[in-house]
Amino acid sequence: MIRVINADFVKSSPSIVEALSEGVMEAVFLGRSNVGKSSLINALCCKKQLAKSSSTPGKTRLINFFDIVYEDGEKNRFNARFVDLPGFGYAKVSKEVKKTWEETLNTFIKERVSVRLFIHLIDSRHTNLDIDKSVHEYVNSILRADQKVLNIYTKADKLTQKECSMILKDKNALLVSVLKKRGIDEANERIFNLLFGKET
Repeated sequence: MIRVINADFVKSSPSIVEALSEGVMEAVFLGRSNVGKSSLINALCCKKQLAKSSSTPGKTRLINFFDIVYEDGEKNRFNARFVDLPGFGYAKVSKEVKKTWEETLNTFIKERVSVRLFIHLIDSRHTNLDIDKSVHEYVNSILRADQKVLNIYTKADKLTQKECSMILKDKNALLVSVLKKRGIDEANERIFNLLFGKET
């Protein structure tokens, strides 16, 4: 079983210039504001207060870095990094601030060599939003040969069994519920395998 045995918040950066130096495999978390990014990161790392969510959706405009240590079933350890990007879709900011913010994220996503995995979080109750479709198209348009994308549908506890079954018709879909602790172990395993080349 793959599990996170250590996780630490390292730094928040307003731009790629202030970002941590590269060298560790990175998984980037993307998602609409209020989709549950912070909660999922905390659940994956078994630390309730590791990633802190803002009480005002869209308020956080920093790139947050977390150093992670994975352990496999044979007690081998692997260093990785989770990168939590600002949520999109809710922020009430000026056009100038929004433009600067978007340029920062665009530069980070395109130029960060150590990023190996994009984790796109989607609210399982709202799977066809234009903003999520745009993110999907954008990430796939800039994806390098050494990068992968993983779609994780959050808040599965809010769905009926029939609604869950509809989402799971996509064999690559992962359904998680932080509240019910559903799908967290599977998500960790998928993230680990995609980061370290165990899955294609």
